[in-house]
Amino acid sequence: MMRKCLIAAKILALTGLALTGCSPNASEAAPGSTQAAPSVHPVSGLAVVPLTVTSGDRVHNFRVELARTGQEQARGLMFRTAMGADEGMLFPMNPPRGASFWMRNTVIPLDLIFVGVDGRISNIAANAVPYDESPLRSVGLVIAVLELNGGRAAELGLMPGDKVNW
Repeated sequence: MMRKCLIAAKILALTGLALTGCSPNASEAAPGSTQAAPSVHPVSGLAVVPLTVTSGDRVHNFRVELARTGQEQARGLMFRTAMGADEGMLFPMNPPRGASFWMRNTVIPLDLIFVGVDGRISNIAANAVPYDESPLRSVGLVIAVLELNGGRAAELGLMPGDKVNW
């Protein structure tokens, strides 16, 4: 029995060393750097970035997929059947513009959070109905639209005027 435990411990130790040596962050990180390698969403293949919403004295942290190109933005969260509570998708708008979204081919209800040119929530289209093609519009020009699970904004108490950073 003792011999089996020693063999298992050696295998785990060797595997651990091998995995550590193969880590891309172990050899490629700049000296003194604490920044993690960018992550990629396993379904969309989009970059995943941290995003915060500051609401009063509370800060809500999210990991959001970044839909940068027209093609990525056109697809958005279509056909997706689930999303984590603190996940979402961000649609940056450069230059800022009025935004109009719909829920074509979108399976899950969403909250659409429109981020004004001042980096604050201008308006929220809450609990957008799956598959509904009615336009959901921003109030004024926006620099981004953040999509979260339907009802999440109300659950967290997010409201117009809250600060969004990514």
